[in-house]
Amino acid sequence: MRQWIALSLLWMSAILLPVSASAACNSPIKFGALTWESGQFTSGVLKYIVEDGYGCTVEEVPGAGPALDTALSQNDIQVIGEQWVGRSPIMEKAIEQNKVAIIGDTLKGGATQGWYVPRYVLEENPGLRSYQDLPKYTELFKDPEDPGRSRFMNCPSGWTCEIFNTRLLKTTGLDSLFNNAHPGTGAALDAEIASAFEQHKPLLFYYWQPTGLMAKYDLAPLEFPAYEDACWQNLLLADGKMYCVSGFPVSPLGIAVSTPFVESNPELAAVFEKVQFTSDELNGAILEMSESKRTGDEQAMVFLRDNPEVWQAWLSDEAATNLATKLGLSSTGAVSTTASNINASALASSFPSWSLETPLNNALANVVQNYGDVFRTISTMALTYLLLPIERLLTVVPPWLIIAFVTVLGWFGVRKIWFALACGAGLFLIGAFGLWGALIDTLALLIVSVLVTVVIGIPIGIAMSGSKLLRKTVTPVLDIMQTMPSFVYLIPVLMLFGIGKVPALFATVIYALPPLIRLTTLGITQVNHKMVEAGRSFGSTHLQLLLWIKLPQALPSIMAGINQAVMMSLAMVVLASMIGAPGLGEDVLQSIQTLNIGQGLQAGTAIVIVAIIIDRITQAFGQGKRTRQKTIEAGRRPIG
Repeated sequence: MRQWIALSLLWMSAILLPVSASAACNSPIKFGALTWESGQFTSGVLKYIVEDGYGCTVEEVPGAGPALDTALSQNDIQVIGEQWVGRSPIMEKAIEQNKVAIIGDTLKGGATQGWYVPRYVLEENPGLRSYQDLPKYTELFKDPEDPGRSRFMNCPSGWTCEIFNTRLLKTTGLDSLFNNAHPGTGAALDAEIASAFEQHKPLLFYYWQPTGLMAKYDLAPLEFPAYEDACWQNLLLADGKMYCVSGFPVSPLGIAVSTPFVESNPELAAVFEKVQFTSDELNGAILEMSESKRTGDEQAMVFLRDNPEVWQAWLSDEAATNLATKLGLSSTGAVSTTASNINASALASSFPSWSLETPLNNALANVVQNYGDVFRTISTMALTYLLLPIERLLTVVPPWLIIAFVTVLGWFGVRKIWFALACGAGLFLIGAFGLWGALIDTLALLIVSVLVTVVIGIPIGIAMSGSKLLRKTVTPVLDIMQTMPSFVYLIPVLMLFGIGKVPALFATVIYALPPLIRLTTLGITQVNHKMVEAGRSFGSTHLQLLLWIKLPQALPSIMAGINQAVMMSLAMVVLASMIGAPGLGEDVLQSIQTLNIGQGLQAGTAIVIVAIIIDRITQAFGQGKRTRQKTIEAGRRPIG
C-alpha cells in the first residue's frame, strides 16, 4: 500500500512540476558582464536561451576585459558572450592550458578592423585611398595640440589594438608625421568620431565592427597590403623587431567558455556552437539598441521576438517551445496579443516619462554642429597661449632643477629639513620609475587648471561676499557643480573641444571652482566687523577696504580654498585620462585595462607623492602670519 502511494505521488509530481529542457545546470551559470554593445547584445541572447529555453539559473559578473578573461580561466565565470579570437594573450594562454575553449562563430564572415576616414574625406580627396597616400594629405589631419604634425587616433589605452597600431605607425614610417593619440576609452573615441562627422571634419582613426557607429556613419577603410600572419604576429609584440606592413586579419567572433562548463553542460555547448548573426543583423541590433536607449538584454528580447526563424534552428524543439512561450510567441512564430500586452505592462513604469536625456543630447548635437568651430577656436587658443607654453617650459627645465626648486620650496613652506629632503627624494623616485614625462604633462595641466580656477573663482567669491542676492543665486549652482559626479563633466567638454588636454582643462576648472568660491566668500564675510568700520571711519573706499583689510584678513581662508582647488584639480586631471589627456592618469588607466599591477602601483605611488607635496606646501603657505611664525620657530628649536 505504501509503495503504491509513493509511486502515485512520484507520478503526479512528474506531471505537475515543470520539466526543464536540460538535465544539466546543477549550479548557476555565470556570464561575464561585457561593456561593449555587441557583447552585451550577444550575451543577452545567450542568457535568454539558457534561462528561458533550458531552465538554468543565470548570473552576471562585472569586470574589465583582462579581469573577465582571468576569471574565465579560473572557472569563476563560465561564459563570455563575445570573444575576439586571437586578441587576448590571457585567453590564448588559457586555451593552451585547456582551461578555456572558444566555440561557435557568432558573426558570419568574422569581424573586420582597420584604419578609417569618413567617406566624405575620400570623396573630397580622390587621391587618398591607401595608407601610402597619407604623407601627401597630412594637412587634413592636423593635431590641434601639435600643429606641426598630424594626428592618428589609436584605439583605447590598454587594448591589444593599441600595440599593433603603434607598431604599424612605426613600420610604415608614418610615426615621423603623425602623433599617436590615445583616446583613453572606447566612449571617448566614439565621441571624437561622432563630433567629426557632425562638423564634417576630417579624421584618421582606427575602428572595427560590429559596432553601432559603423552602422550609423559611413566609414571608409584605407587600403593595406594583404594579411600576412608572420608579420602580424610580430606587430602584436610591443618590442617586435620586424619592420613589415600587413593588412588586418578578419577576426572570428566566438563564445568563450570554461572547460568545466563544456564538460558539465554539453547540450548548451552544442547550442552555442550554432549561434550566429549576419553583420547586418548584429550591426542593426547594436544601432537600434543605442538609438532606442535599450540595454543589451532588452535589445536581445526584441531581436528574439522579431526573429524566431533565426534562433529556432539553434535550439532543440523542447527548448524552442519553452523560449517561445516565455517570449509570448505562438507555434507559428506570431506574437501573442495577450502576452505582448503583459510584457508591455511589465516593462512599463508606474512613473510618467519626463526624461531630459533626448532633449539634452539633441541640444548638445546642435551646439556641436552650429558652433563647433567657435569651441575649437577656444581650444586652439587655450593650447597655444596656456597649456603648450607651460608644458614646453617644464620640458626645457632640467629635472634636477625642478627637484631642487621643489625641495627649497618645501623647506620654506614647512621649515622642516626632513620634509624638504622627502620632497626631492619623492620626485627623484618618480623619475626613476620612468614617469618624468607623464609627471610633466600632469603638472602642466594642473598648473593651468589652478591658474584659471583662481582667476575665475576669487572674483566670484568676492562678488558673492558683497551681495546676498548673488549668494542666493550662485550657491545652488555651486551645490550642483560640487555634488555632480566628476565623470559627467567629461561628456559635454569632450564633444565640444575634442579629445586631449583642453577638455580636461575645462572639466577640471568646473570641478575645482566650488570650494574656492565658497571659501573666498566665507573668509571675506567673516572679517571682523570692527576692523571694517575702522577702515571706513578713516575714509577708505570700497576698493581700499577690500585690498587692505578684507583680503589680508581672509587670506588663510582663501589659501585653504586654493589648496582644495589644487587637490581637486589633481584628482580630476587623473580622471581626465579617460578622454585622452596625457599624464600619470594615462598610466593608471592603462594598468587597469591590462591588469598590470606593477605599472598601476608605480603610477599610483607617483600620484600620491605629488598630492602629498602639493597639499603640505599649499597648506603651509596658507597659514596666517602668526601661525606661520610659530611653525618657523618650532622648526628652529633643537630636538630634545
